[in-house]
Amino acid sequence: MTQDLLVEIGTEEIPAGFLSKAIIDMKVQAEKVFDRLRLEHGEIKIMVTPRRLTLMVTNLASGQEDRVVENMGPAKRIAFDESGKPSKAGIGFARGQGVKPEELEIVNTEKGEYVCARKRETGQQTVTLLAKALPEYIMAIPFRKSMRWHDLEARFARPIHWLIALYGTETIEFKCADIESGATSRGHRFMAPDEFTIANPADYVELCRQAKIIVDQGERKTMIMKQLAEIEKDLGGTIIEDPELLETVANIVEFPHAIVGSFDKEFLKLPEEVLISVMRYHQKYFCLRDNSGALMANFITVNNTVARDPEVVVKGNQRVLLARLNDAKFFYQEDLKVPLDEFVERLKKVVFQAKLGTSYEKVERFKSLAEFLAEKLSPEQKVDISRTAKLCKADLESNMVCEFSDLQGIMGREYARVAGETDAVAIGIHEHYMPTGAGGTLPSNDCGAIVGIADKIDTITGCFGINLQPTGSADPYALRRQALGIINICLDRNYNLSLKDAVTRSAELLQSKIEQPKDTVVAEVIDFIKGRLFHSLTANKIPSGVIEAVLATGFDNIVTTVKCINALDRFRHRDDFTDLLTAFKRIMNITRKEKTSYTLNPDKFTDNAETDLYNSWQQIAGKIDSQLSNNDYDQALSTVADLRKSVDNFFNEVMVMADDQAIRENRLALLQGIAGDFKKIADFAKL
Repeated sequence: MTQDLLVEIGTEEIPAGFLSKAIIDMKVQAEKVFDRLRLEHGEIKIMVTPRRLTLMVTNLASGQEDRVVENMGPAKRIAFDESGKPSKAGIGFARGQGVKPEELEIVNTEKGEYVCARKRETGQQTVTLLAKALPEYIMAIPFRKSMRWHDLEARFARPIHWLIALYGTETIEFKCADIESGATSRGHRFMAPDEFTIANPADYVELCRQAKIIVDQGERKTMIMKQLAEIEKDLGGTIIEDPELLETVANIVEFPHAIVGSFDKEFLKLPEEVLISVMRYHQKYFCLRDNSGALMANFITVNNTVARDPEVVVKGNQRVLLARLNDAKFFYQEDLKVPLDEFVERLKKVVFQAKLGTSYEKVERFKSLAEFLAEKLSPEQKVDISRTAKLCKADLESNMVCEFSDLQGIMGREYARVAGETDAVAIGIHEHYMPTGAGGTLPSNDCGAIVGIADKIDTITGCFGINLQPTGSADPYALRRQALGIINICLDRNYNLSLKDAVTRSAELLQSKIEQPKDTVVAEVIDFIKGRLFHSLTANKIPSGVIEAVLATGFDNIVTTVKCINALDRFRHRDDFTDLLTAFKRIMNITRKEKTSYTLNPDKFTDNAETDLYNSWQQIAGKIDSQLSNNDYDQALSTVADLRKSVDNFFNEVMVMADDQAIRENRLALLQGIAGDFKKIADFAKL
């Protein structure tokens, strides 16, 4: 027999940012509880609002199945004496298991004969089990911040005010955080504040709806999207898609009701990112564009109630927004009075990191590094790249960014345009922060890309130089993200960048700051970036063996390394790949054992198979070098594959480890030479 389970945790307002993770955590924890208690169940569904966290489980078994429990004891020779009577050890084991000594059974195992106690365990009822398990489940829900209230030891995201625990129509009685469980919930704080009773879990969602609570977050999202679509139609505009804002707003309200407001069109003269930041990030408003793509002087706010007088609500929101926009306008106009170079000078008073100096010093370092990289990657853009590097952090000292930190880079771009900087510089100032996350937008020009790489390398090298490497639990300077950013920019822009040259130059610029030997820092930084590349490629389903095979030959150029890895990944799908790999691995494994490099002398060959392999190798050696110099790894691998017939014949006809030392060493020299060409592409032994 099964029944549905309902658990509702009623709280004070939980921050919206806590709820999405709580949905995942509550489901995972519930699955663990039911598995541990051996309770069969149907669907587990988590529903959340700012004031309640709800666990719904369908078809939960009424109790555990009875089971036979087997517990192994000591060896038979220890549990019984030679006459077959129980020893003290046997009697003690039986007593501990709650059985009689004569009920012990003998079981054959890999280690010999052992005694075993088998006992039938009667399953407990679900209500009994959950009365103990649910308080533990509730208090185990993790939040990034929790609090205590009154004089209780309990901690939760916000104080708990009521608890519901129903199995079918039966209340599961327990006490948690000084609150006794029951069957009574509470309606919407403003529209239906009275308590109401849940008689059965099946009635829960509808009773909440009647109490003006849309308890299912998915349904609230759907309601909001439907209301937004109706407003779009009425205004003739298009709402800027924002799944993150939709998620946040749905977690702020229990009964969503969208309302339209407007603001003075005069504010549209501000950069649109400023308006969006004020409305989206600070007020949680949805923004709209007209048919031309321009921002409209309207906003949509999602209220938590159906207002008796919507106009009052609209005016209240417009009043708050007006104050915000006036502040933004003032900050913008004040910032325009200050030259960008003056903002740069102010960075001398801003500490980037205590040991690595001020933000101004950091700018000077990565400006020099960016110029170094520009000479190699985009010499014709060197002037603009240098200017971009100098100005890219200027807006950090602006009023606007101090108030609206999400606008860093964006305001620098706008101020640069007003100041008459080239468009390449202005765009580069904005885009040097890119990408801001995994899969994020990448810089569109060399100014942003090269300055971004220089900035990121300076941060990583500096942090490694003062022992601020990321740990499993901490990465305060986002070094993993910055390393991935370097990788993705190089791949996107096809930059043939020598990491060793770039990181070495960075370490030289940081020489007076870092505490570790320069060579150690350079090696550690390159290894760190290599590790992030490995992680990124495995996440994209490239087999780890393929990646390791290429990385084992060396790592300096991200672009050529990835091209080679992709080519090898394609190469392994050849019909004859298994046979090729067997032959190549044999060469690699033999030569790997040799610590001495031998000199090859073709005149010492004693077998036609040796000569054949040597001639075949000589025919392709130059071709491989030419193909690799052109980064044509597919063709180079195909050329290497042409050796297979000669390699197979060699191993079939020739004993490499001949008794004659001179012959043996000459044959090893031949294989070492071939292995050396293989290693220009990959270490096939890693596959």
